Amino acid sequence: MQISKSHWGLIIALTCTPSIVIASEHSITLNLTTTWVGITALLFFVIAYALVMAEEFTHLRKSKPVMLAAGLIWLLIAIYYTQHSQSALPAEAVRHNIMEFGELFLFLLAAMTYINALEERHVFAALRDWLIRLGLSYRQLFWLTGWLAFFISPIADNLTTALLMCAVVMAVGIKSPTFIGLACINVVVAANAGGAFSPFGDITTLMVWQKGLIDFQTFFLLFIPSVVSYVIPAALMHRAIPIEMPPPGNEQIATKRGAKRMIFLFLATIATAVSFHNYFHLPPVLGMMTGLAYLKFFGFYLKQTGERTTVKAGHIEDTLPFDIFIPVARAEWDTLLFFYGVILCVGGLGFIGYLELLSHLSYDMLGATAANTLVGVLSAIVDNIPVMFAVLTMNPDMSQGQWLLVTLTAGIGGSLLSIGSAAGVALMGQSRGYYTFFAHLRWTPHIALGYFIAIVSHLFINASTFAIPVR
Repeated sequence: MQISKSHWGLIIALTCTPSIVIASEHSITLNLTTTWVGITALLFFVIAYALVMAEEFTHLRKSKPVMLAAGLIWLLIAIYYTQHSQSALPAEAVRHNIMEFGELFLFLLAAMTYINALEERHVFAALRDWLIRLGLSYRQLFWLTGWLAFFISPIADNLTTALLMCAVVMAVGIKSPTFIGLACINVVVAANAGGAFSPFGDITTLMVWQKGLIDFQTFFLLFIPSVVSYVIPAALMHRAIPIEMPPPGNEQIATKRGAKRMIFLFLATIATAVSFHNYFHLPPVLGMMTGLAYLKFFGFYLKQTGERTTVKAGHIEDTLPFDIFIPVARAEWDTLLFFYGVILCVGGLGFIGYLELLSHLSYDMLGATAANTLVGVLSAIVDNIPVMFAVLTMNPDMSQGQWLLVTLTAGIGGSLLSIGSAAGVALMGQSRGYYTFFAHLRWTPHIALGYFIAIVSHLFINASTFAIPVR
């Protein structure tokens, strides 16, 4: 049946996934992949992402180029559609891309606020101090920091966990540059592996969960493959770790009042988000924002009872009454705005028709298993967030096992190179030259071995899930 233009508004309003419908219908009627609009838009994205990858050298914040590219890409689309009297279509598509970003933004803002509040209460500093005072050897610390990174990242996200463990490594390994370099590689691999089996461990797993493709508890089927992806390269690096003991640490840091209660509230917030989604089919972001209210009420209690917070501005410290909006202000705003730019850029390229073309070249021609394996390799070169968003936008017809596979590969594939994950990029800056791109590259073959064996283990252990269709 031929659909007239006057019916488009009704279709957009009624469909549950309008952005995909728009892209699908658009690709049939106005495929722009070979036009000046499509080629120019793709060029804008490539240039923007080249600048993102060069952030370490140019010191240009990664949000700037992708935000500019997003605006230019959609402007080109709008100009073309306006010339063809269909200006409403790109406007609706942009709104739905912004809605997808809004859910991700608010979810991450709540999580980042909790992490910053726990840091302000000295929770992470006290943990770091305790690890330093254990009096362990370099090899023991190598494994301890790795396993802690693996098990903390499913809750606190891989970036925060990697930064925390890197601070421990830097503090205890100051006399051994070899230990710092290897331990940082180990932490990056462990944090990315741990983040792969939890919706809270990585942005990519969060995106898959929020789409409703995999239930919360189903992610834990990736636990053993995630362990495999971490243990194999760690075991191969073990013999290169110095045998001697690090110098003892004498500093003792105590948590501030309310720290334990904040940890409890954070866990309660996670439980709220999971419950909202699993039992009432509400977006997880609603549960996270409800949980943020828990912290705001507790912050009000601390403020009223005279608790104070230390604010650092450069080298100057100031003590103020506790204010929950200080942790909010310290959120990773550049990262959040980077996600905005990426989602709008990839959404624009999908609207043009490139993602349908990519889906045909990868999933239709290579098959889901090979395509999902390549997703992880691509994630090591290009950040896993745009790669996963592209896969979600393409929405290939895959079983539950294949969606678990692409979640696994996008998570652990970033460990293949130091620039492949936010954790790796952050540690290159924090470790002041001890952990570098080429130091990580030396161990890429060992990490790749763990990557491919993890995939095989998933195909074998979770074979039954490959017969389960997604909802």
